[in-house]
Amino acid sequence: MTPLTPLKRFMASATATTKLERRRGRSLAASRIARLIFLWNFVGFGILAAGALLLSEVRQNLIQAKGDSLMTQGALIVNALAVYATKGEPEPILEEGRAREALRQLRVPKETRVRLYASDGRVVADTDLLADRVVAEPLPPPNQSNVFGPQTLARVLRQVTSITVAPFKPDMSLDEERQSASFGETMRVQRLDEEGARVISISLPVQHVAAVVGVVTVESRDVEDILRAQRVAMIPFILAAAGVTLLSSIFLALQIAQPLRRLAGAADRLRLGFTNRLEAPDVALRSDEIGDLAQALERMTAALLERIEANERFAADVAHEIKNPLTSIRSAVETAGRVSDPVSRARLLGIIAQDVGRLDRLVTDISSASRIEAETARGAPVPIDLARMLPELTEIYEQTKRDGEVSVLFKWPAPKPAIVIGQEGPLGQVFRNLIDNAKSFSPEIGDVTVYILEIEGKEGRRLRVHVDDAGPGVPSDNLTTIFERFYTDRPKGAAFGGNSGLGLSIARSIVEAHKGRIWAENIPGPQPGVNLGARFIVELPAAPAA
Repeated sequence: MTPLTPLKRFMASATATTKLERRRGRSLAASRIARLIFLWNFVGFGILAAGALLLSEVRQNLIQAKGDSLMTQGALIVNALAVYATKGEPEPILEEGRAREALRQLRVPKETRVRLYASDGRVVADTDLLADRVVAEPLPPPNQSNVFGPQTLARVLRQVTSITVAPFKPDMSLDEERQSASFGETMRVQRLDEEGARVISISLPVQHVAAVVGVVTVESRDVEDILRAQRVAMIPFILAAAGVTLLSSIFLALQIAQPLRRLAGAADRLRLGFTNRLEAPDVALRSDEIGDLAQALERMTAALLERIEANERFAADVAHEIKNPLTSIRSAVETAGRVSDPVSRARLLGIIAQDVGRLDRLVTDISSASRIEAETARGAPVPIDLARMLPELTEIYEQTKRDGEVSVLFKWPAPKPAIVIGQEGPLGQVFRNLIDNAKSFSPEIGDVTVYILEIEGKEGRRLRVHVDDAGPGVPSDNLTTIFERFYTDRPKGAAFGGNSGLGLSIARSIVEAHKGRIWAENIPGPQPGVNLGARFIVELPAAPAA
């Protein structure tokens, strides 16, 4: 891949910055999460509103109840007329005057209309005419447009609140209904009146003995009015629900979409190099899942920054450590070219060979450290039995021991169980590094002892692995610095360059990755100021009991 020139990098950064600022300046409607919040909130609200306005089930029940009520009223009226306004001599007839007087005496609700027909189809009585009812509607003020007046709004409201499941179609006219009832049949019909309003009509024959002398038709015109009143009564609740839905949608969008957008903006600023940490303090202070996400992202970026800084320090330390033997080799080579004495030349060649061996050891340890770090980061933790691993490890050292080398022994008993959760390869490297370090400091007559102890504390059950040597111990000022990279403090007589100073540093990194800790201390002797050796302790959390 061709590297970007400084100008191209600047242009790419400027373009990305412009896009970032443009995205940060977008309105709330441009947020996909905000749109989804509004959409699904209002879908539920729309279903609620549609169901409340349709009221199909309520309409059917109301029509059925109204029909039953009219049937009862009609039956009472027919019975009263049959008793009060009919006679049978010489033939059954309807006394029209008495019938009109009887209907006038009835208290018929204004939304109900009763008509009485004679046997020949003439209208004998009509409660609307008998009661002098006149339909009146207020006219608009003179010289004033009523386009936006209250009458127009009322008309629109009537149209909106008169929504029905399906258009109503009259199935029988009033004359057909009356004629069917004149043959002695009780009729129950929904139809439209002369004003186009839906009515429920009941027609019953008025009989004297077995002869039909008239027909009573009872109509109710308030079905639509009742439905409309119910729908109008629902409007404030629907408007309140719409307002609550709108406010909740805005609130959720501000509480979810906006913080996520700020997090994305902070991540873009970090990516573009405007800052080296994720900065979203207002979002991270929240006590909900978004706050947890912001805090997790901050911790993640902080960990990545620490990893980058650690790699930079490691690279600087490696460069410094490699530079020393290279400088020594270059000086020896330049000097060997001017020296003719065979003894001096051999000594210089020995220095070169020693420095080359030191470089080889250094590169090998650096490669091992990188491999172990990658293995620790990618490997899956498994249960590890330290009471099995450590005896096997010490047995390998004993079997491969050369003449003059110290013995490596495992000291029983070991706690049961001695299980930790981790990666066997890296943990094995920790104990090998500690044993190798202890062997390098131990005299030939001393041994390296490995054993396991169990402790109980505030953090629960933990296991401690001790690696003791019989060497001179560690200076008290260096008990902490010995775990730093490339730190070496070899005893007198040790081969120069035989150790890179990475072993204990690698061990500390692996132990800390396993949520443990490692430290060094001296084994006190019988007299003050006298040490019997050094002790390295690895403490790891024990696996929970099964």
